[in-house]
Amino acid sequence: MSDVILLEGIQIPAALGVTAAERRMRRPVLLDLEVGRELRTSGRSDHVRHTFNYKDIFDVVEDVAANQEHRLVEALAERIAGAVLDKFGADFVTVSVRKARPINGVLEYAGVRITRHREELR
Repeated sequence: MSDVILLEGIQIPAALGVTAAERRMRRPVLLDLEVGRELRTSGRSDHVRHTFNYKDIFDVVEDVAANQEHRLVEALAERIAGAVLDKFGADFVTVSVRKARPINGVLEYAGVRITRHREELR
């Protein structure tokens, strides 16, 4: 299946960092999602009930990123992927998490990209 719903450029302040001091700073992370779902039905019907609402996906991402503490970008990505798969029953989700300027003046972004499939939840 090659159909995906894209949410790109999400910026959410997150309690992210190895140290407690980093997590208290709540710096924005940059998130991109690809949510796998067959879109033929919604494309033909032109009705939102046949697809996922972007705002609903965003709300889940925001809840995970903003309301939990995460030491690693890997943990944040994993938690978001699990929440999206669990809440929406998507076929798969790819989550990219980028942390801005983790090393001042040397590195613009550091992050991860993971893909998880619905059947992995079983």
